[in-house]
Amino acid sequence: MTRDVVQRGLYYEELELDARYLHRPGRTLTEADNVLFSTLTMNGQPLHLDAAWSAEQPFGQRLVNSMMTLAVLVGSSVDQLTQGTIVANLGFTDVRFPHPLFHGDTLYAETVVTAKRLSASRPGQGVVTLEHTGRNQDDVVVASATRSVLFWCREAAP
Repeated sequence: MTRDVVQRGLYYEELELDARYLHRPGRTLTEADNVLFSTLTMNGQPLHLDAAWSAEQPFGQRLVNSMMTLAVLVGSSVDQLTQGTIVANLGFTDVRFPHPLFHGDTLYAETVVTAKRLSASRPGQGVVTLEHTGRNQDDVVVASATRSVLFWCREAAP
């Protein structure tokens, strides 16, 4: 053995503007995932839990909880981008769900770094804007969100 390699995200300096990071593998969302997430988060919405009622609604079936879709979309980026290199999640804007995700659909996530700047108030850290996009197995966009994240710079990281 010549060296140890620890899996981590990318430091501020390693993030490339306008690069598209593809987060693989995708995640197939099941009925069990959706019911568990919805009940754990106290979301009793029949569109997520009641198959008979949902069958009579415009989509004709239950929808995957959009907050679960967002959580998996962002979570899919962690190993590649922020694992051990994030200081804090600063916020989200422009969260959209243009197409529903259904039980059995697979969510594929990708992220584009759209802006980055060193923090004026926190030396050794930088603010990065990430645009997350989620697509189903048919390449249809099912979710998007803009996220601001505070990253460590390599030399300042603990």
